[in-house]
Amino acid sequence: MELIETRVRGVLAASPPVHASVVVRRAGCADLVSIAPDAVFHAASTMKVPVLVELYRRVAAGALALDDTLPVTTCFRSLADGSPYVLSPASDTELGLYDRVGELVTLRELAALMITVSSNVAANMLVELLGAPAVSAGMADLGAPSLRVLRGVEDLRGFDAGLNNTVTARGLATLFEELALGRILSPAASEEMLSVLAGQAFNHAIPAGLPAGLRVAHKTGSITGLFHDAGVVLDGPGAPWVIVALTQGLPEDDAAPALIAAVAHQVYEAICAASA
Repeated sequence: MELIETRVRGVLAASPPVHASVVVRRAGCADLVSIAPDAVFHAASTMKVPVLVELYRRVAAGALALDDTLPVTTCFRSLADGSPYVLSPASDTELGLYDRVGELVTLRELAALMITVSSNVAANMLVELLGAPAVSAGMADLGAPSLRVLRGVEDLRGFDAGLNNTVTARGLATLFEELALGRILSPAASEEMLSVLAGQAFNHAIPAGLPAGLRVAHKTGSITGLFHDAGVVLDGPGAPWVIVALTQGLPEDDAAPALIAAVAHQVYEAICAASA
């Protein structure tokens, strides 16, 4: 643990000033790295993982089916005052749903779009369906109460009122660990969710620091000056192992992902050395 954490602290120390939290653990084992694990960050799009889990909980309970449909909408209500707001393609990474307003789309497709290309429309539709309080309650039930989902994304009035979705590295590590161990609902359901997360299109942070070809189930999240990546490496030395890195204070388009890639690289090198 000391060797790996020393490597990670070295990467962070060499970076421009950054507020960072890092947790690394082999699934089912004690933390290998634990740097500010309970620091609270704005969740950005990492909140979409708890939403995915809550959807699968409802499906397992028989309340919903993944082939159920919803009409696409881009209009939602602010948590702050109930006023309507409309999502914009300019602040989204998935544009196809904006051309499908009114069209019926399955919950399965919404879940995939929410995770793999981080669709804000899909996320907000699912939050509206499931209810943010239920998503947070589900995280508490799983032992990750620090993962708090209050609202959908791009709710600017909610943001201005300080009503934000929040995460900690410890909470995200616990969530991905439970998925890796097959303990969320069932091994089959956990694997299905991991498969969705492994289809992630944005691989410029954790996976960029690892050898090509490793299976990594993860989710990024960013807003101005903030970038996170959290996931589990499902094969290779020491697998499965969980890595979560949350950052604030670096440009989210380049320096922050590069820093997380460097952290992941050092972790991988240390795990390889320990496994040799």
